[in-house]
Amino acid sequence: MAVKIKLKRLGKIRSPHYRIVVADSRTRRDGRAIEEIGKYHPTYNPSVIEVDAERVAYWLGVGAQPTEPVMAILKKTGDWQKFKGEPAPAPLLTQPEKAARPSFEALGGDDEGKGEAITQKKKAEKKDEAAAESASTEA
Repeated sequence: MAVKIKLKRLGKIRSPHYRIVVADSRTRRDGRAIEEIGKYHPTYNPSVIEVDAERVAYWLGVGAQPTEPVMAILKKTGDWQKFKGEPAPAPLLTQPEKAARPSFEALGGDDEGKGEAITQKKKAEKKDEAAAESASTEA
């Protein structure tokens, strides 16, 4: 039985996510897999690559053949060079953690109110004027 390390496609039409799986070479692309050994999300910026290096080394050691896309991923992570005994590549870039937005209090915001509004509501003014006119006409 020929064993391949290949990508299993998941996700919606325009947002693919892949699992790196070990499967029989005769199974279809998204068919049954022997073992799942990693993830690849190409649409994220930077793309997410997670590979279980220990399991990859085992499967390469017992004769599993990676497909071309998987071999490119393994070369980026350094697992292929480790298997072949070559020098490791430069480390992959990781996405920096986003800093939390500062809170209102940290920016020096005051909790004290500034008092009442400067302008009054127009409806209240009309009622006051109407009440004043009716009081003047009655007198």
